[in-house]
Amino acid sequence: MLRKGRGRWGGQKVVKADWIELAQALADAAGAVIRPLFRGELQAEYKEARSPIVTVADREAERAMRALLMAQVPEHNILGEEFGFHQTGSLYTWVLDPLDGTIAFSTGKPTFATLIALLEEDRPILGIIDQPVLRERWLGVRGQPTQWMTPSHRQAAQTKANTDLSRAYLSCTTPDLFTQPDQQRCFQGLSQAVHITSYGGDGYQYGLLASGCVDLVMECGLALYDFAALVPVIEGSGGVITDWRGDPLTRTSTGEVLAAANPSLHRQALAAIQKSGIYPAK
Repeated sequence: MLRKGRGRWGGQKVVKADWIELAQALADAAGAVIRPLFRGELQAEYKEARSPIVTVADREAERAMRALLMAQVPEHNILGEEFGFHQTGSLYTWVLDPLDGTIAFSTGKPTFATLIALLEEDRPILGIIDQPVLRERWLGVRGQPTQWMTPSHRQAAQTKANTDLSRAYLSCTTPDLFTQPDQQRCFQGLSQAVHITSYGGDGYQYGLLASGCVDLVMECGLALYDFAALVPVIEGSGGVITDWRGDPLTRTSTGEVLAAANPSLHRQALAAIQKSGIYPAK
């Protein structure tokens, strides 16, 4: 277990600059592995799981990031999708999803992302969404504006100002995420309340929300490595991201995620979900 005892908001008040630099180096290392393999020989293996395929890119990108972390911050915990939990007892845990959207990657679609987060106890304090082929990166740090970066440009990311749910754009990777009837009713309730629902995007769609391209993202069944990096990115760009009850996303969240461009849209989206009767209003 992660070490406790300093309170939910204990520890560093400011995220160390060295850690921000390290997070960017991790994204660079993963991208260097992934780019040459995109639309190439994947050495794919198939499995019976929510994510039914794993490729050489997934594994080698995570290995590259783990090696860098072990060299730079050996005292920190590491949790990765492919190689599990390396536990040291630290307050700090790096959470790695080397290739969020392996199906998109394996079908040649550049809508996947590398997700990197740093948790202080159970709360994300730093997050990166990196699209290594398009070379877009969103960097979110607790207490700082989210930055959207390309090799030649950098600017603050800003979510959309729209507060009319009936004119909102909702995004979701796939409706197949909603495997239970209750989940389907919740998603249908929100989808019927918005103007447009689009599919595809995995972690990349949350970067698009941070940059004002979509208004809402609703998903479920996500693991910690799927959502931890999203929290600082969305919050630092003016958005709100919680579970379907409106509670903060933490290490113990069940993986039901609702992200919105602003607090007003988030409240309206929660109300649409709550009309299903599954999640009553607080």
